[in-house]
Amino acid sequence: MINIHTLGPSGTNCEKAAHYWLNKNNQQGNIILHPTLETAVKEMEKSPNSVLLGCIVYPYLHNIVFSNLSFIKLTDCFVMDTHNMLFASRFNNINEIKKLGSHPAPKDLFNKIKEFDNIEKELFNSNSEAALQCSLGNVDGCITTLKAANKYHLNILYDFGPVPMGFSIHSKLN
Repeated sequence: MINIHTLGPSGTNCEKAAHYWLNKNNQQGNIILHPTLETAVKEMEKSPNSVLLGCIVYPYLHNIVFSNLSFIKLTDCFVMDTHNMLFASRFNNINEIKKLGSHPAPKDLFNKIKEFDNIEKELFNSNSEAALQCSLGNVDGCITTLKAANKYHLNILYDFGPVPMGFSIHSKLN
């Protein structure tokens, strides 16, 4: 059985991609979620029969690849639609929002909402983490996935839809 190390917490597009990859390849496996892909690659090193699943827009994925050339190699790439990406909040009224959260990759989606031009923004390790922090009251609104917004009982204020996205599989060198 294969172990797929990828970005968590539960509800990330990487988790969805891991399920997709297992199904596409008719494999059984464990999906192990990490706070960052940098953490995931370190844990993958210690884990038998493991791969790293990354998203091609993950900030500094290139550092992970080039810092670990003696340990991992790129073995597969695929495109899959993400969960619907959306703007969600604890509030129903956009005027109550004073602080926003997002993963660095989709943060430019805030630019589609003019009311947020001058509002404070905080970056988190994943879209799911942004939703969790919103539910805890650390930010008032976030860019996240539909799955994470539902999990944390957030109000959907704008749905950007799914995004065709690339994902990569990195295997250990023999």
